[in-house]
Amino acid sequence: MELIVNGHSAYCYTGGKAFDAARPTVVFIHGVLNDHSVWGLQSRYLAHHGWNVLAVDLPGHCRSSGEAPSSVEEAADFIAALLDAAGVQRAALVGHSWGSLIALETASRLKERVSHLVLVGTAYPMKVSPALLDTALNQPMKAIELINVLSRSTLAPPPSGLGPGTWVHGASLALGRRVLASNTQVNVFHLGFQACDSYANGEAAMLAITCPVLFVLGTQDQMTPPKAAQALIATARQAGNTVKVVMLEVGHHQMTEAPDGTLFAIRDFLAA
Repeated sequence: MELIVNGHSAYCYTGGKAFDAARPTVVFIHGVLNDHSVWGLQSRYLAHHGWNVLAVDLPGHCRSSGEAPSSVEEAADFIAALLDAAGVQRAALVGHSWGSLIALETASRLKERVSHLVLVGTAYPMKVSPALLDTALNQPMKAIELINVLSRSTLAPPPSGLGPGTWVHGASLALGRRVLASNTQVNVFHLGFQACDSYANGEAAMLAITCPVLFVLGTQDQMTPPKAAQALIATARQAGNTVKVVMLEVGHHQMTEAPDGTLFAIRDFLAA
């Protein structure tokens, strides 16, 4: 599905189902150097079980045109405009890593327009080491290899993920290279990491949320370790929201390393 957002084409994977305004909507937001495809199982399942799915490619990434967002705030502006373009009055937001910060910032702005907020592999602050920022800028292929080692706790997914025998490490390397090559105007790898590193509104945004919040964290996550999400979890509880935390025995790519666990956590939370 393609929508015109801020004068540019925005691609949203709908999980194999046509968009139906009568159904509830869930928006999936990917992280740095990813695209809509990382939500394969989760988006397809929800699309075939009563939900509109908009698994978006952020601007300047793969099948979406326009200028790539240089901050969490710019990306949140895009998600709000995407909902307007789709005619969606209320939606659940699901974000992974950088996408979790985008979902958080969007929910804080849209208030009651957001029914549920799901933060997968999140942390706040989401600081990136100066060495990794420099490598992403000046040696992006080396940085892609590095983060794929740090992000993964398994070499092959369960059968319900990408299929038996799939080499998830190699698939992630290929995806990162493809996303980087999709934009010849700017290094979206470095730009996304900078956006994560510089975002400073997480605590205030969480205090402004008016919907239930689900945290899906990986116990072996070296990119956004669970301890880095604890302050945000505490702030969510302080705000008086319903808060649920699900811990999965995997690394940073919960969607492919624990596809069923991630799906069931999201499914059950949205149904509550």
